[in-house]
Amino acid sequence: MRIEKCYFCSSNIYPGHGINFVRNDCKMFRFCRSKCHKSFKMKRNPRKVKWTKAFRKSHGKELAIDSTFELEKKRHVPVKYNRELWQNTIHAMKRIQEIRSRRQNQFIKQRLKAGKKLELKDDEKEVEHHIHLIEPKVTEEEVYNAALKQKRSRKLKRGKSRKNRG
Repeated sequence: MRIEKCYFCSSNIYPGHGINFVRNDCKMFRFCRSKCHKSFKMKRNPRKVKWTKAFRKSHGKELAIDSTFELEKKRHVPVKYNRELWQNTIHAMKRIQEIRSRRQNQFIKQRLKAGKKLELKDDEKEVEHHIHLIEPKVTEEEVYNAALKQKRSRKLKRGKSRKNRG
């Protein structure tokens, strides 16, 4: 059982799925779905179609150069069965998958940092433009002073009203 890659979008094709197209020169093209097959027949370039892996890699949206990709390449060399070798290989595959996912997460965070900086700049511009709508920040000291003034003014009013009565 072999999991193939789609010629157009590079997604996985499991056994019994997809479409095979054989050209006159016996070159075999495998497609995961009719969408990829039709796009190929229309001679679309996968690097210009936004939903393909080729587009994402060529436009810096996904990790393109990494040493973990070397281990995914096909090797057409038959190997004699060895149980220990298979166990080590499976263990290594799991470890490589962990490393790859960690590196991809780090790559995504780095890519999103630039967007956050731009967002911050846009927010700052908007605040500068609409500064008149924002009330100034009131400190505790100012609140305390305002409360004292109110108490004094009440005392003065009470004192004046008592003088006017008497």
